[in-house]
Amino acid sequence: MAFPKVVRVKQRFHSTRVDDIPARVAREVGRLDLSERLNPGDSVAVTAGSRGVANIAAVTRSLAEELKKRGARPFIVPAMGSHGGGTAEGQRGVLERYGITEATMGVPVRATMETLPIGETRDGIPVVLDRNALEADHIAVVNRIKPHTDFDAEIESGLTKMLAIGLGKHQGAIRYHRANKRYGYYRVLTGVAEVVRRRCSILLGLGIVENGYDQTGVIEAMTSGELFEVEKRLLKVAKSWLARIPFDRGDLLLVDEMGKNVSGTGMDTNVIGRRAGSGKPFAGAPRFSRIVVRDLTSESHGNAIGVGMADVVTRRLVDKIDTRPTYVNALTSTNLESVRIPVTVDSDREALETAISTSSAPSPEACRMVWIRNTLKLDRFVASEALLDEVEGNRDLQVLGRPGELDFDAQGNLKALL
Repeated sequence: MAFPKVVRVKQRFHSTRVDDIPARVAREVGRLDLSERLNPGDSVAVTAGSRGVANIAAVTRSLAEELKKRGARPFIVPAMGSHGGGTAEGQRGVLERYGITEATMGVPVRATMETLPIGETRDGIPVVLDRNALEADHIAVVNRIKPHTDFDAEIESGLTKMLAIGLGKHQGAIRYHRANKRYGYYRVLTGVAEVVRRRCSILLGLGIVENGYDQTGVIEAMTSGELFEVEKRLLKVAKSWLARIPFDRGDLLLVDEMGKNVSGTGMDTNVIGRRAGSGKPFAGAPRFSRIVVRDLTSESHGNAIGVGMADVVTRRLVDKIDTRPTYVNALTSTNLESVRIPVTVDSDREALETAISTSSAPSPEACRMVWIRNTLKLDRFVASEALLDEVEGNRDLQVLGRPGELDFDAQGNLKALL
């Protein structure tokens, strides 16, 4: 089969960036004036999640230092629902891979899957909380605020979700995801978080927003009473900064790698324009006839949640799947469609042939193809000739070089162009 000629493209995004993480965290914590609420010797549980948030180790360490300066005794709790295989050691291991350990943070890391009941939502949903966090004098909730991969609302993925799913551990995550099917994500998450805010001392929230280059763009502290409203405002910023593929439609999206360190669903649904199962695509997201995924990131440690959104994958990706964490994640989220294995082939050449021949492309040469590294890294990508007019008409895009042929090695696998 003939393949379309392709060209490398550079994309420009909003580039606001926080250069001095410790100074920004110190400024934000100082702005809240915690002296009336934080007593010397108070214990503070600081949440740490399972996503690949830029500079998360530096943010967490800086917050711990600011709390210690005020006489508090901070410690870190993994707040990641069922991730890490649904075990305490697995969750501790996730944090270690992000550079969050007792040695690097200078404070204890207390991991448990044990939860205790703290009340019910207005819909009668029982709410549970990480035992270590519940036994602390205060909780400091830290997370990146970004669009969720499964729903659209005023509050999506961020501090509210961390209070509910993250600190709910495996038991809470299962319960809340099931309740989502009846009441909807927004109602469940905000309802659970409201119970946590009412029953626990939330000392502060620390919201992070990243720019389109996967860099820390905003760090903002807030009180418990401000949490919902500030998160709504920061989500608008996050949506306006979100890196996207700059085309409305395409015949083929080729993705080098997917994984949990890239997105909670392996590939960001806001970027690829698909959701696993019957969920409707997001407004404004591109529509691709076929999606091919070449590999699974090593940082995923075998968790291939989201692979079901692809149409074609390689054998090397499938061989890396560890069904235990993958299935735990899928069962907890109640989204079994997300782990269905797509058509599996032995080489990149075969994957492209399979995808293009079953796509909406009028011919292989005229295929509207986009090739990306992953759904986080979109400042450089490869586009086919059929998209050149749109590339040249977009002031945020720059063509790098001349169109050329796709280059395969002896095994039929692509040589990197990015």
